[in-house]
Amino acid sequence: MVTEVPGSSLLSRLLTGVVLILAAGGIIVALSTWFNGRAASWEAYDRLLLGAANDIAESIRIVDGTPRVSLPTSAFELLAQAPDDRVSYAVRGPGGGLITGQAETPTPNATQRRDAVFFDGSMQGEQARFVDVTRRFAEREFSGDVRVTVGQTMIARRALAVDLMLNALVPIALAGVALILISIIVVRGAVRPLDRIAEDMAARDPYDLTPVSVEGVPREIAVIVNAMNRFMGRLDRQFTAMQSLISDTAHQLRTPVAAIRAQTETAIEETDPNERARLLGRLARRTRSLGSLLDQMLSRALVVHRTDSVARERIDLRQIALEIVEARDHEIVAPGVDVELVIGETEVIVAGDEFSLVQAGKNLLSNAIKHGVPPVRVGVSEANGRALLWFEDQGPGIPPGVLAQTGERFQRTAASREDSAGLGLSIVTAVADAFDGDIETAFGEDGFRIALALPIPPEETS
Repeated sequence: MVTEVPGSSLLSRLLTGVVLILAAGGIIVALSTWFNGRAASWEAYDRLLLGAANDIAESIRIVDGTPRVSLPTSAFELLAQAPDDRVSYAVRGPGGGLITGQAETPTPNATQRRDAVFFDGSMQGEQARFVDVTRRFAEREFSGDVRVTVGQTMIARRALAVDLMLNALVPIALAGVALILISIIVVRGAVRPLDRIAEDMAARDPYDLTPVSVEGVPREIAVIVNAMNRFMGRLDRQFTAMQSLISDTAHQLRTPVAAIRAQTETAIEETDPNERARLLGRLARRTRSLGSLLDQMLSRALVVHRTDSVARERIDLRQIALEIVEARDHEIVAPGVDVELVIGETEVIVAGDEFSLVQAGKNLLSNAIKHGVPPVRVGVSEANGRALLWFEDQGPGIPPGVLAQTGERFQRTAASREDSAGLGLSIVTAVADAFDGDIETAFGEDGFRIALALPIPPEETS
């Protein structure tokens, strides 16, 4: 015996999906927060560097044709806002000569000169950020550019970027945890109807195929439940048909088989040739009646089975009428009765199963021959947007009481012949119900007409 290992639960799958979505969103937000925090930190400290460099540049004076620098305390106060960072500065004249500051302070590689240039470099083995500011002089004693370069290591700006990111991520992380908890509650509530359906199915009797209630079930789950109900309905019809066939066989065959056995034993013991011939004739009629009963019982069971298991196809109803007449089964029932076929040249399309439609038509023809009055006509037509497979004879028609019970099995009237099983109209009703049709009757100048009326399907589009 193969034991199937169940897959992961729907609840765990949904929660895993929610967590993955939140994790992906968290990673995206963290990266965005880091880049935004880094940009804000860099911009803030770049402004401090620029402010310090501008203060130093403004403090330059020309004395006796030579630039002189009086370092302002405000410049270093700005840089002191990052106490853990080291600072480097240099003031260079037009030829690049050092006026004051550290000679190892780097200069930018920019080919195009601007008033202020930011660049990254190295300060005593550590990464640092620099700004290069140019002040232009055009005086009688001195003409040219004086460049002020100020640098600072990146400890404070990196710490500020991390702080900005953490300050943004902590509330987001708390909100993510809250969302996960809320998701657990919501998902549990969403899958609770599945638990109820599972409990309902587990508590059922094996033979209980009644539909599962969809009250209070979400629309998405109701689709699955409705599909399951339709499947259970087909199983129920198949199971009912099987039970009916078994019970009908046990009930309906007991009496004719017992009668055939008794008549056979009587015929064997009979010595009078005339009486024996009469008994054998009666035995033959009984045998034919039993054969007809078996044929109709099996036909009804097969029709019920096929209507649920065989897909519908587009069929020309004229072909069904032609097959019924050309089979010439009616000649066995009434050898002397002619059957007229009345079909036009235009297709009359229905959606159904050919075997079931032929069986229904044969039973209607058999009833018309057995219980009606010749001539008998078989035809196909359209009326009121419906396709009709009709059978017409000159008889009085079906009594209203019998017509009201056409769906019941083994319905017979006082006029029914000995070989009538009472299943013909039951088969026709089963076929009509299976293909969304019904049985129509009418009395007119041409006699009594009974028809299998079926809907006309929409035309196929290519």
